[in-house]
Amino acid sequence: MRMQIMGLVKKALITGITGQDGSYLAELLLAKGYEVHGLVRRSSSFNTRRIDHLYVDPHEPGARFFLHYGDLSDSGQLSHLIYNIQPEEVYHLAAQSHVRVSFDMPEFTGDVNGLGVTRLLETIRRSGIVTRFYQASSSELYGSTPPPQNEESPMYPRSPYAVAKLYGYWTVRNYREAYGLFAVNGILFNHESPRRGETFVTRKITRAVARIKLGLQKKLYLGNLEARRDWGYAPDYVEAMWLMLQQETPQDLVIATGEAHSVREFLEEAFAYVGLDWQDYVDIDPRYFRPTEVDFLLGDASKARKALGWQPRVSFGELVRLMVDADLQALYDLRQCQDVIQKLSKDCK
Repeated sequence: MRMQIMGLVKKALITGITGQDGSYLAELLLAKGYEVHGLVRRSSSFNTRRIDHLYVDPHEPGARFFLHYGDLSDSGQLSHLIYNIQPEEVYHLAAQSHVRVSFDMPEFTGDVNGLGVTRLLETIRRSGIVTRFYQASSSELYGSTPPPQNEESPMYPRSPYAVAKLYGYWTVRNYREAYGLFAVNGILFNHESPRRGETFVTRKITRAVARIKLGLQKKLYLGNLEARRDWGYAPDYVEAMWLMLQQETPQDLVIATGEAHSVREFLEEAFAYVGLDWQDYVDIDPRYFRPTEVDFLLGDASKARKALGWQPRVSFGELVRLMVDADLQALYDLRQCQDVIQKLSKDCK
């Protein structure tokens, strides 16, 4: 494993820093003493809530956290950032990350998730900088391949999202073999947290459980309840990302818990935790079914456990409970805030 040179601060560039994984990875790298740079897509509204707690004035002495506007479709801006930052490590996490949405936006998904990888790697190659590159690959690459899936399993993508990710996966391997770049694919199976986007099924469930428990919602509409996934905890998985770039030799690795559960099981665990029966509140909506389903993903991460010494720390049950707790706490905090505002409003009259 590489050792950090005494007195020097390593620089890392994270694309997708405002997402679930990007925010946890930024925290991890800052805790390890890195200077962290993040790529942020410009928007008319603020989209940095997951990393707002990390912000410090970049002009302050000793500042180590910096955000830069950019887009994966803009090669010129990517070249500018890579050349000026000169990062020792690049973590490419940005993507159109919703599988179901990829069926509605296949061209956009292909451009961002596929060609975006090419643009970054070509920028690194042309710049001549010495850096290590991590690509966020996905268990969706396996699609219909029977479980368990490992590094040697055939890939059978079943969505525009997965097809684009497969393009990125092979691009990384090609640049590693053709140009000698230290570039790796982390084939991460599903990983969740309270920072998971609200349109993803796990967070959709835990958010609904909290709202139903507090009387703010009556029904939850879902699609395929029998889909089985290997669900882990996002902070555990970003540690694996970092470990992959600290090795002597680049290699692609599966990161997973080795344990699969159905959406139905996730429902049972989440609703039972707050004393409710999920069957009283959940209805099936055909709109949430994919045109081509991926029924069963179960990762075999034995190679990563041996190479990295990595293993997941949070169990499935613990993951569900901490997500429900976080969504309940968010609603309690909102209510308290509303009560304070209402009181202040009355006092001002």
